[in-house]
Amino acid sequence: MEAERTRVAIRVSPGARRSELVGRHGPGWKVRVAAPPEGGKANEAALGALATALALPRASLRLVAGHGARDKVVEVVGLAADETERRLAQAGAEGGRP
Repeated sequence: MEAERTRVAIRVSPGARRSELVGRHGPGWKVRVAAPPEGGKANEAALGALATALALPRASLRLVAGHGARDKVVEVVGLAADETERRLAQAGAEGGRP
């Protein structure tokens, strides 16, 4: 049986004081990261912040679109869409921490 897969839209803001999930940004989520937007560092930091917010291992997330843009699409393996949204909403309300 294949694990559930969900896609999440995010907007990444690099160069922040700390990496965190900020909250909603249109239909997706806004993630601030301390890493610079060089060599994929901001992408990796954003995936790490999302993994923390979702209480999942980093390996459960994969960037599928927007590698060089602020707006990105992340595939989450192992969570249904409603559970993904619930966890992100909770983490956003708590300042980016699960």
